[in-house]
Amino acid sequence: MSVIERSRHQSAVQAEAPDRRPTLLSRIWRERWMYVFFLPGLMFFAVFAYLPLLGNVAAFQDYSPFLGFRGSPFVGWSNFVDLFSDREALAAIKNTLVISLLQIIFAFPAPIALALLLNSLLSHRIKRFVQSVVYLPHFIGWVIVISIWQNVLSETGGLNHLLQQVGLSTSHLMSNASIFKEVLTAQVMWKETGWGTIIFFAAISSIDTDLYEAAVTDGAGAWRRIWHVTSPGIAGVIALLLVLRIGDVLTVGFEQIVLQQNAVGNDAAQVIDTFVYYNGVLGGNWGLATAAGIFKGVVGTILVVLANKAAKRLGTAGAF
Repeated sequence: MSVIERSRHQSAVQAEAPDRRPTLLSRIWRERWMYVFFLPGLMFFAVFAYLPLLGNVAAFQDYSPFLGFRGSPFVGWSNFVDLFSDREALAAIKNTLVISLLQIIFAFPAPIALALLLNSLLSHRIKRFVQSVVYLPHFIGWVIVISIWQNVLSETGGLNHLLQQVGLSTSHLMSNASIFKEVLTAQVMWKETGWGTIIFFAAISSIDTDLYEAAVTDGAGAWRRIWHVTSPGIAGVIALLLVLRIGDVLTVGFEQIVLQQNAVGNDAAQVIDTFVYYNGVLGGNWGLATAAGIFKGVVGTILVVLANKAAKRLGTAGAF
């Protein structure tokens, strides 16, 4: 058999052979160990994130734990009507939006600025020392953080003691309801700014060093290199984190706020999370609390989609 005939024969055999693509089950079995490692994370989200979504039916019931979901009477949209007609709930929504806006304006850019500042340091020893110092507050719980701030800035704290020693008037920063939201933002910045720089350091390190060398050759100074090289290089990461942060606009630090709420009162410190806690967990009004949770989820989803579309129109990859 000639070479040409042998080639034709092999082609004919391959054409007649059935398409033996691996089935779904065979592919799963082939990658079974990967799925084994994937299974604990999947179970975690299934049990603690997706399974509790079935309880959202309580938002449409006069729910009672003693009657259960089947025995509790159906009330339709009554809980949502009560939510948006409750002055306390409306005040909680307003406070949540104001706190989130302050944190987006001030706390969100703080890690970016700190990462850019530390990246400009020439001494690696100083850079590592500063990084270690600013990372530490992240590992301190909010109970300890609030205690530290109370000991420094409260009416009997160290700052007022120092002001009294020099003959100046004292201040009541931790119990002043008019500046409570600004104090919350400052606490978040103090605790989380250092930790947030990790992501931006990783993004900066991925930028091609040839771009910096070319910018230096063209005579660009430090600020121009930051503006024309570093900023575009980390723009995608900034857009991704901003989209995710906007999705959590109705979620602020529950533990941070509930620890300080008694000092400033509900008018200044009541947010959606504390409203749900006091009315649902403590007050037993499960339907109203669940309605507030659904409202948070719907608004967060809409904001994520809109923010992602805006990020893509600005030229970044977005979150999805």
